[in-house]
Amino acid sequence: MDSQLAQQPPPAAVVRSPARRHRGILRYPLVRQLIRFTGVGIVCTVTSLALYAFLRPWIGAQPANAAALILTSLMNTALNRRLTFKITERRRMKRDHLNGLIVILVALLITGGSLAILHWFNPDATVADELWTTTLSGFVATAVRFTMLRHWIFRRARHR
Repeated sequence: MDSQLAQQPPPAAVVRSPARRHRGILRYPLVRQLIRFTGVGIVCTVTSLALYAFLRPWIGAQPANAAALILTSLMNTALNRRLTFKITERRRMKRDHLNGLIVILVALLITGGSLAILHWFNPDATVADELWTTTLSGFVATAVRFTMLRHWIFRRARHR
């Protein structure tokens, strides 16, 4: 009988991956992505404002705005790629960045278009009116950007 026990293979060890279990609302990938997307957005907005403030005295308002926007949009795509959507491989990185610039252009069309509509309806709009308009349209543009990133550019990582 002891020889029969010696011939049986030992029971297989149960190996579990150290996967994190999220609880509550964090169990939904969309919620986790929105939180990370918001963090990336805050970092990029602060960086853009700092770049604009630094560059404006030397190159003027419009070029400083364009430079800050282009640089931070590249940073935004890289951070969203890595942090929000958890894509770490280098494959398709150039394509992701090019598509990220398209997403930024869509956001510019939304915010710039809202200002054009404001000035069409109210040619004497105040700076406060413009700020409210760009702020509200900025929220819409951000929602569109997240949707485009999640469902177009980074759809391969939508459930991470």
